[in-house]
Amino acid sequence: MKRPRRPIRRRPGLRGALARQPWAGPLLALALVVNGGALGYRLTEGWDWGDCYWMVLITLSTLGFSDEHTPLIHTGGRIVTALLLVGGLVVVQQTIQKLLELTNSGYFRRLRERRYRQQLKRTMNQHVILCGYGRIGREIAEQLSGEGVPILVVENDPDRIEEAQQRGLTVLQGDATFDETLEEAGIHHCRALVAALPSNAANLYVILSARGLAPRTRLIARADSEEAEGKLRLAGADQVVSPYVAGGRTMAATALRPLAVTFMELLAGSDCEVEEFQLSDDPSHLGDLNGASLAELQLGRRSGALVLAIRNPQASSSSSGTPEPLLANPGGDVRLAPGQLLVVMGSKQQLQRFGDLLGSALEGVASMPA
Repeated sequence: MKRPRRPIRRRPGLRGALARQPWAGPLLALALVVNGGALGYRLTEGWDWGDCYWMVLITLSTLGFSDEHTPLIHTGGRIVTALLLVGGLVVVQQTIQKLLELTNSGYFRRLRERRYRQQLKRTMNQHVILCGYGRIGREIAEQLSGEGVPILVVENDPDRIEEAQQRGLTVLQGDATFDETLEEAGIHHCRALVAALPSNAANLYVILSARGLAPRTRLIARADSEEAEGKLRLAGADQVVSPYVAGGRTMAATALRPLAVTFMELLAGSDCEVEEFQLSDDPSHLGDLNGASLAELQLGRRSGALVLAIRNPQASSSSSGTPEPLLANPGGDVRLAPGQLLVVMGSKQQLQRFGDLLGSALEGVASMPA
């Protein structure tokens, strides 16, 4: 029985390489002319290579002056010069014309952009993708930059791109509603994506695309109405924020509880952070932690961090698609279970010790400023 033959993979030939790099052909022809002329002088006149290339240079540049160190002795040298003048002028003219054509068509600009995008894929990791650099986007970028979080801004407006770059932000020019743009932004290895575009429809497209590409990525979206908020949650947004609702709540809280609001502002300016510790759904990963109470584990005393709230997996979302309230300020009798989400506050060192105490039970950590 004959074995099936493996398909032959042909390497791209010279023609294919020249098609991908249109500037390579003219430069290759110019290099052949220069080296061919130098070789001709070497064979006919016997000069050293420095004099050969010098003669080629003054011939192709049409300067035409003689040099006492490179006198033409034989007729063969004159023939080489004549051929170099005729062929060289054509090649040089074609090379300059092709390079100008590529420059005017924007080829080199697109080449720089492609290299920049490839560099982003290699360097950006565990970053926040910020789609839109409007008024809300600028505030988000400022807050995240203050926390030292790497940010990649996806924007299509030239003025906003320039403004973001002046602030030292990494910017990817493109339409965030396209899958290709999100993949170039590193959607598969980012820590979160924020859709802060001015249009509800655009934010909806971004969330749909991002959820389809990276199902486990944390997605936050901006909404201007309750109807848009519901649609964004159905599309896969983990959190939907309305600037008007959030601003109204802050102003009302300032009027009713000014001391509490001042405390939260002071907390945000400190080294305190809030992190979400997601426990594994597999009970075997929890080990001795499964079913143990907070009082028995003494996680707060051993780490120094404070457990603010716990969300059970069965209460992660209601039938309406909106998240259920967390179990705030859990008592010592609350027991750990697979799939729970623990909201913990503390310094970076305290949160690190808290995660170490969870060990293999910890599936993921999401961090945000306190």
